[in-house]
This record gives sequence, C-alpha cells and structure tokens, in this order.
Amino acid sequence: MNILPADRVPIVLVVEDQGIERLAAVEMLRYAGFGTVDVGSGAEAVLALEEIKNIQIMVTDIDLDRGINGIVLAACVDRRWPTVGIVMTSGKVQPLLGDVPSRALFLPKPYNEANMLAAVRGLIRDCGSR
Repeated sequence: MNILPADRVPIVLVVEDQGIERLAAVEMLRYAGFGTVDVGSGAEAVLALEEIKNIQIMVTDIDLDRGINGIVLAACVDRRWPTVGIVMTSGKVQPLLGDVPSRALFLPKPYNEANMLAAVRGLIRDCGSR
C-alpha cells in the first residue's frame, strides 16, 4: 500500500491491479491536488479503509485479478463505509443494472482526465453534504 502525504486535502483510494494504470491515476489525482492511497487488490482496499479513516473517495477497477472484483468491493464499501464516494472503471466489463451502487459512478476506460476529476470532485461535494 502506497500512501502519499496530504494535509487537509481530500484522500482518494485508487484500487487498480495494473501497476502502470494505477501509477497514472495516482499521478493525475496528485497533480489535481488530491492525496492518494493506492493498492492492487480489493482485500488491500478493505484494509486501507479500515486503517485510514479520512479516505473520502475510492476509484476502483471492476476487473481486478486477485480476490474480489470491483463490483463486490463497491457493494462492500457502499454498505460498510457509506460516506466514501465510489468511482468504478473498466475497459472490459460493462456493469449491469444494480452492479453500481446508487451513490457511485461508472466511467468506462479509457477515461479522460477531465471526466475522472469531475467525477471525483462531484462525489466529494456530495459526500460532504451527508
């Protein structure tokens, strides 16, 4: 688990099993002013959420190679951490009705930076009003 320091900035958990894609997402988010935590599996994401109390958003790939997939992870986070906003992404899987929690967003890959940042910022605004 890699944690990049952030003082009073929103923290985004990036869950991506492909290292290059994870690094690209982390760099994009850091450049936009967010703090980041990045992991390579759903199990590591759950551990991060248990240990780091100020995560506000989770960006997860749906098609994770090890353990639980992003759909199961999103459902778990939706129930267990209801204040954490969720962005789900995939270039392979098109989620079915009910796969994306009601307060989550889906962005197909390849997503562009503007759409990802708009999704993250919108969820932070929505989560702050809860």
